[in-house]
Amino acid sequence: MVTKKTESGKPAPKQSAARKPAAKKAAAAKAAAKKTAATKKSTAAKKTAATKAAEIKVAAPKKRSAARVKAKAARPAPERVPGRKERRGVVVSDAMDKTIVVRIDVVQKHERYGKVVRRSSKLHVHDEHNTAGVGDLVRVVETRPLSATKRWRLLDVIEKAK
Repeated sequence: MVTKKTESGKPAPKQSAARKPAAKKAAAAKAAAKKTAATKKSTAAKKTAATKAAEIKVAAPKKRSAARVKAKAARPAPERVPGRKERRGVVVSDAMDKTIVVRIDVVQKHERYGKVVRRSSKLHVHDEHNTAGVGDLVRVVETRPLSATKRWRLLDVIEKAK
Protein backbone atom coordinates (compact mmCIF):
# COMPACT_ATOMS: atom_id res chain seq x y z
CA MET A 1 0.00 0.00 0.00
CA VAL A 2 1.33 3.47 -0.98
CA THR A 3 1.25 6.20 1.68
CA LYS A 4 0.85 9.87 0.78
CA LYS A 5 3.73 12.14 1.73
CA THR A 6 3.61 15.79 2.76
CA GLU A 7 5.92 18.52 1.42
CA SER A 8 8.48 17.76 4.13
CA GLY A 9 8.73 14.14 2.97
CA LYS A 10 7.13 12.66 6.06
CA PRO A 11 4.06 10.41 5.72
CA ALA A 12 0.75 12.23 6.03
CA PRO A 13 -1.35 11.49 9.13
CA LYS A 14 -4.18 9.06 8.51
CA GLN A 15 -7.71 10.39 8.70
CA SER A 16 -10.23 8.31 10.60
CA ALA A 17 -13.63 7.53 9.18
CA ALA A 18 -15.24 9.66 11.92
CA ARG A 19 -13.45 12.84 10.74
CA LYS A 20 -14.65 12.78 7.13
CA PRO A 21 -18.36 13.43 7.88
CA ALA A 22 -17.37 16.26 10.27
CA ALA A 23 -15.56 18.05 7.44
CA LYS A 24 -18.66 17.73 5.24
CA LYS A 25 -20.84 19.21 8.01
CA ALA A 26 -18.46 22.21 8.36
CA ALA A 27 -18.59 22.86 4.61
CA ALA A 28 -22.39 22.73 4.67
CA ALA A 29 -22.46 25.23 7.57
CA LYS A 30 -20.24 27.64 5.61
CA ALA A 31 -22.51 27.43 2.57
CA ALA A 32 -25.55 28.17 4.74
CA ALA A 33 -23.81 31.21 6.26
CA LYS A 34 -23.06 32.56 2.76
CA LYS A 35 -26.71 32.19 1.74
CA THR A 36 -27.95 34.17 4.76
CA ALA A 37 -25.42 36.93 4.09
CA ALA A 38 -26.58 37.14 0.46
CA THR A 39 -30.24 37.45 1.49
CA LYS A 40 -29.38 40.26 3.92
CA LYS A 41 -27.61 42.16 1.12
CA SER A 42 -30.53 41.74 -1.26
CA THR A 43 -33.02 43.08 1.30
CA ALA A 44 -30.78 46.04 1.98
CA ALA A 45 -30.64 46.76 -1.76
CA LYS A 46 -34.45 46.96 -1.97
CA LYS A 47 -34.77 50.29 -0.16
CA THR A 48 -37.43 52.59 -1.46
CA ALA A 49 -36.63 55.66 -3.50
CA ALA A 50 -37.98 57.89 -0.73
CA THR A 51 -35.52 56.63 1.88
CA LYS A 52 -32.62 56.96 -0.57
CA ALA A 53 -33.59 60.57 -1.31
CA ALA A 54 -33.75 61.30 2.43
CA GLU A 55 -30.23 59.91 2.88
CA ILE A 56 -28.91 62.07 0.03
CA LYS A 57 -30.34 65.22 1.63
CA VAL A 58 -28.61 64.42 4.91
CA ALA A 59 -25.27 63.74 3.21
CA ALA A 60 -25.26 67.02 1.21
CA PRO A 61 -22.55 69.44 2.43
CA LYS A 62 -23.63 72.58 4.24
CA LYS A 63 -22.89 75.97 2.75
CA ARG A 64 -20.27 77.97 4.63
CA SER A 65 -21.09 81.32 6.12
CA ALA A 66 -19.40 84.45 4.79
CA ALA A 67 -17.41 84.83 8.02
CA ARG A 68 -15.71 81.44 7.56
CA VAL A 69 -14.84 82.09 3.92
CA LYS A 70 -12.66 85.09 4.80
CA ALA A 71 -8.90 84.52 4.68
CA LYS A 72 -7.15 83.53 7.88
CA ALA A 73 -5.61 86.36 9.85
CA ALA A 74 -1.82 86.39 10.08
CA ARG A 75 -0.59 84.74 13.27
CA PRO A 76 1.76 86.71 15.50
CA ALA A 77 5.28 85.34 15.80
CA PRO A 78 5.69 83.15 18.90
CA GLU A 79 8.16 84.21 21.58
CA ARG A 80 9.96 80.87 21.58
CA VAL A 81 9.57 77.87 19.29
CA PRO A 82 10.37 74.69 21.28
CA GLY A 83 12.91 72.26 19.81
CA ARG A 84 14.18 74.61 17.10
CA LYS A 85 17.31 76.71 16.89
CA GLU A 86 16.79 80.44 16.97
CA ARG A 87 19.27 83.09 15.82
CA ARG A 88 19.54 86.89 15.59
CA GLY A 89 21.36 88.50 12.71
CA VAL A 90 21.63 91.37 10.26
CA VAL A 91 20.11 91.26 6.77
CA VAL A 92 22.86 91.66 4.15
CA SER A 93 20.73 91.05 1.03
CA ASP A 94 17.06 91.21 0.08
CA ALA A 95 17.44 91.01 -3.71
CA MET A 96 15.58 87.69 -4.03
CA ASP A 97 11.82 87.29 -3.88
CA LYS A 98 10.64 85.95 -0.48
CA THR A 99 14.25 85.23 0.52
CA ILE A 100 16.77 87.24 2.51
CA VAL A 101 20.39 86.55 3.40
CA VAL A 102 21.16 87.03 7.09
CA ARG A 103 24.66 87.28 8.58
CA ILE A 104 24.99 85.71 12.03
CA ASP A 105 27.97 87.08 14.00
CA VAL A 106 29.48 84.95 16.76
CA VAL A 107 31.99 86.50 19.19
CA GLN A 108 33.84 84.14 21.53
CA LYS A 109 37.12 83.88 23.39
CA HIS A 110 39.69 81.38 22.18
CA GLU A 111 39.92 78.48 24.64
CA ARG A 112 43.69 78.44 25.00
CA TYR A 113 44.91 81.92 24.09
CA GLY A 114 42.03 84.05 25.32
CA LYS A 115 41.92 86.20 22.17
CA VAL A 116 38.43 87.34 21.11
CA VAL A 117 37.58 85.66 17.81
CA ARG A 118 34.79 86.92 15.60
CA ARG A 119 33.17 84.46 13.23
CA SER A 120 30.14 84.88 10.98
CA SER A 121 27.97 82.70 8.82
CA LYS A 122 25.32 83.52 6.24
CA LEU A 123 21.88 81.94 6.24
CA HIS A 124 19.26 82.00 3.52
CA VAL A 125 15.98 82.83 5.24
CA HIS A 126 12.38 82.58 3.99
CA ASP A 127 10.61 85.97 4.23
CA GLU A 128 7.02 85.33 3.12
CA HIS A 129 5.89 88.96 2.91
CA ASN A 130 9.22 90.59 1.93
CA THR A 131 9.16 92.67 5.13
CA ALA A 132 12.88 92.76 5.96
CA GLY A 133 15.32 95.13 4.27
CA VAL A 134 19.10 95.43 4.15
CA GLY A 135 20.55 96.37 7.55
CA ASP A 136 17.55 95.20 9.62
CA LEU A 137 18.15 93.20 12.79
CA VAL A 138 15.97 90.08 12.53
CA ARG A 139 15.10 86.96 14.48
CA VAL A 140 15.07 83.68 12.51
CA VAL A 141 14.11 80.12 13.42
CA GLU A 142 15.16 76.77 12.00
CA THR A 143 12.62 75.02 9.77
CA ARG A 144 12.29 72.19 7.26
CA PRO A 145 14.23 72.52 3.98
CA LEU A 146 12.35 74.98 1.77
CA SER A 147 14.85 74.92 -1.12
CA ALA A 148 18.40 73.81 -1.83
CA THR A 149 19.83 76.45 0.53
CA LYS A 150 16.89 77.73 2.64
CA ARG A 151 16.47 76.07 6.04
CA TRP A 152 15.46 79.11 8.11
CA ARG A 153 12.29 81.21 8.44
CA LEU A 154 11.87 84.83 9.50
CA LEU A 155 10.10 85.24 12.83
CA ASP A 156 10.13 89.01 13.17
CA VAL A 157 12.07 92.19 12.49
CA ILE A 158 13.57 93.36 15.79
CA GLU A 159 14.98 96.68 14.57
CA LYS A 160 14.57 98.46 11.23
CA ALA A 161 17.64 99.94 9.53
CA LYS A 162 18.04 103.73 9.65
